[in-house]
Amino acid sequence: MILDSCKRGFKKGLITLWKLTKIIVPVYFFVTFLEVSGILGIISKWFGPVMGLLGLPGEASIVLVLGNCINLIAAIGAIASLSLSIKQITILAVMLSFSHNLFVESAVAKKTGVSLLMVILLRLFLAILSGFILNIVL
Repeated sequence: MILDSCKRGFKKGLITLWKLTKIIVPVYFFVTFLEVSGILGIISKWFGPVMGLLGLPGEASIVLVLGNCINLIAAIGAIASLSLSIKQITILAVMLSFSHNLFVESAVAKKTGVSLLMVILLRLFLAILSGFILNIVL
């Protein structure tokens, strides 16, 4: 009985590991490619001033885009490939807790009758506000 539970748990763990790996590893390589090719440096220069208000380097804009457009697992893969401080990772985590996976979750909210534009604007506003406040507090 216990052995069967362990086998099922181990199997489910391997399936979950595989699902996460299929997202994190390609994103990690993609962001690393952007860094090596110099494209990440260009992105960093473009978004650096705005991201600086949030206590983040310009490269962190990639994390926010991936987290908002794809999902949190993609954002984790991007975070893993960047050299960020604990403060910066905390700011990103809190910001993404408000605004992750915008397309899917906004579609779900729309089905409840809530204004799609209002949901997206509110989530983005809360993410930016939390990043700004955390930059000051931390």
